[in-house]
Amino acid sequence: MNPIFIVLPILTLLMFDLGLTLQPQDFALIAKRPKPVLVGLVGQIILLPLIAWGLIQVLSIFNFQFSIFFVIGIMLVACSPGGSSSNVFSMLAKGDVALSVTLTAFSSIITLFTLPLIMSWVMESVQFDGLSIHMPVGNLLIQNLVLMVVPIAVGFIVNLFRSEAAQKIHNVLKRIAMPGLVLLVTVFFFQHKQTIITEFASLGLTMTVLILATTGCGALLAWTLRLTTKERRTLVIEIGMQNAAQAITIACSPLIFNNELIAIPAIIYALMMNLILLAYVGITKV
Repeated sequence: MNPIFIVLPILTLLMFDLGLTLQPQDFALIAKRPKPVLVGLVGQIILLPLIAWGLIQVLSIFNFQFSIFFVIGIMLVACSPGGSSSNVFSMLAKGDVALSVTLTAFSSIITLFTLPLIMSWVMESVQFDGLSIHMPVGNLLIQNLVLMVVPIAVGFIVNLFRSEAAQKIHNVLKRIAMPGLVLLVTVFFFQHKQTIITEFASLGLTMTVLILATTGCGALLAWTLRLTTKERRTLVIEIGMQNAAQAITIACSPLIFNNELIAIPAIIYALMMNLILLAYVGITKV
């Protein structure tokens, strides 16, 4: 079973659900409170890919090399927008939920353009044993527009004109998303069990270091700029929680990479991300 048939509807529903939670004032937040919004976007869109690439280079110095598929997969996760589940995590951590929603929305739109640019550079830079992989940028742009921008826009319009209906739909979708992701991970695990077990130690360690490094840098930056406690908590979560479903969709899509090995880092990232951020939420409640 191709995971694309599971992740496509999941990603579409997640983006539609994000749109259902958006209000016009969410887009005005960048004018009212530019500092936390800009810090969050810099952390997600610039800092995370830089740290991911730097980590790969440092590991290669110590002869800790991944296959070309895993390098692409790691960078693909790092270039993805924030995950919609970050809004729930921000609420649980008593963070700034409005800031979380704004960052998720803006990053989903901005990465439409930054993801192809960064990944095109990665494609040109990564070559192992003469093997290189081509990424059709046009197909990537079209797929992301259809699967991300359109569902977000539709959800936003529904919420704008039918807010009560939007809330009811949101209450249903937020209960469906997690079981859907669990199903995706389960199917993917059984299809690639041996590879995941073999690579889990190295990829798990890499993803853990990546998450801790980026969230730590985000927290330090927020502290340096004297942001509020709620804003700092939200930035830690937003910078640490990427849209793994989008990374898996791009990896498995017949229109782009059509390679399930590239999706394995995203699967492991999703697992480590949830474990680390759940622990962080627990710490905030102490």
